[in-house]
Formats: sequence, structure tokens, C-alpha cells
Amino acid sequence: MSIGTMTFAGAGLDRADHIRADADKLAELMDWRARLLRLDGLDPQITPEGALEWGSLADADPASELVFLGLLGGKGCFAEVSPKLLGSVAPANPRLWAAMSSLAHDELAIYGTARSLVDWHARHRYCARCGNPTVLNKGGWQRSCTNDVCKAEHFPRVDPVTIMLVEHDGNLLLGRQPRFPPGRFSTLAGFVEPGESLEEAVAREVLEEAGVAVRDVSYVGSQPWPFPSNLMIGCHAHALSAELTVDHTELEEADWFTRAEVAAAMAGDEDGRFIAPPPQAIAHHLLKWWLNQ
Repeated sequence: MSIGTMTFAGAGLDRADHIRADADKLAELMDWRARLLRLDGLDPQITPEGALEWGSLADADPASELVFLGLLGGKGCFAEVSPKLLGSVAPANPRLWAAMSSLAHDELAIYGTARSLVDWHARHRYCARCGNPTVLNKGGWQRSCTNDVCKAEHFPRVDPVTIMLVEHDGNLLLGRQPRFPPGRFSTLAGFVEPGESLEEAVAREVLEEAGVAVRDVSYVGSQPWPFPSNLMIGCHAHALSAELTVDHTELEEADWFTRAEVAAAMAGDEDGRFIAPPPQAIAHHLLKWWLNQ
């Protein structure tokens, strides 16, 4: 059973790689028909009807860089990287989630793509190899060093994160981070490290955070998460033991939950043992997937 299409996935844009690499074709798209996604810093501007707000390229600051998001209805879609924008790795705040709640699924995906790209450009204006300024290239899907000796090419980064359902004798391991709202528990998660497979990352993170060894790691589904540029990779694993040794520098608390307790949380039971992750998060869909197995 699939976990379905995730929030921030399914944009419906034609990314048109063949146009990115062709400066002439890209220039042809930058006419009066092109659409500019209106952003307030990194936040979306929303119309009174609850949709993404679009303008024309004439609305852009002449000093800004323009990122080519793709084609939609045959029109070029762009986002603006203002020279005043510093970029931010801060997660989405309640005000932003409230603003995004009105957006259709495909519009959230367009916004997520734009946010990740604009944020990356704002934070990578200088070459990581030699320190010289970089310039936007290939429609915004590359930055190139301006140093004729260096000539380094830099590409938008995606940070892989494993997020895992860990099961033992029909119970599910969930953890609570200090930053979570009161009562909320979620699946364990952690970044994949260099030289590590997804299976190894799952096993290491669960062992580090909860002191539990796992086996039979399998892939379930994934979600782009543009805060700032994560790819959440949902996995399932079986624990060899139910004994926990919680790393309290990572987790405030961790425990095993029965199927009935997970079902109650997912149903929004106010008397339940915990509060489930929000529907926008892949953790919510992983719990639903597990209940339906």
C-alpha cells in the first residue's frame, strides 16, 4: 500500500531541463506572458481567494536574480532572489502554516520548490572553494564561480533524512523532541551521513536515539520538505528488543505505543495517550500506512 502523494510533492510543473541549459530558449520565455511567484522574503503571498499570488517579470527588482521554476500552461514560471534576502534555515512557523492552509496541493508543491531554490541561492552567493562571488546559471539550477581559475559549479542541495517506523511485537516506537507542542510524539528521524546507506542510517539513528538495534529496514515513501531543503525518506524496521536507552540530548522522551493508542491519536482522541503529527508531515502518513497494514 502506498502512503500517497505528500505535501510539497506533485507540483505539476514541467521542469523543462532542456530549456534551463539553453540561454536563448530561456530568454524567449521571459516575456510579458511569464509569471513571477510573489514572495514576502521566503513566505508565500496569498490572494484573497486563498491561492498563490502571481505577478509579471516587470514586478521584479532589476537587481534580483530570477530562478526558472518550470513551465505551467506553456508559460514560464519564475521566482525572485532579492539581493536583500539572506536566507533562513528556520522551520515553518504557525503564521506561515496558517497562510499555507488555503493553498491547493499543487500550489503548495510549487511554493515548496520555489522556497528551497530561493533560500539556497540567498545562502550561496560565494564560492565554497575559493570564496569569490558566484552567479546564477542554467535558469537557477546552478551557480557558477566567477573566478576564471576556479570555475567551480555549485548545485542546489538536497539533504536526505531518514524517518522511520520502528516496530516490535505489534507496538510502535515513537519519540518526543523538546520543540514539539505538548503531548505530541512522532516517528524517529535523522540525517543520512556521508558514506552511509539508507539502511545504515536508519539503524544508526535508532540505536543512537533510543538504544535499540533494528533489522529488515525497508523503504515506504518520501517527501520533499523545504525547510530548508530536506528529502524525508520514510522507512520501516523491526526492533530486536523493546528495551530502550533514550539519548536525552536528542529526545525528551521515547516509548512504545500499541496499535489502539496510535489509532486513537490519529483519530484525534482528546483522551488519547499522545497527539499525532500534523497531516502535512510524512510522519502522519507513515502512521496511517502502518495502521492499514
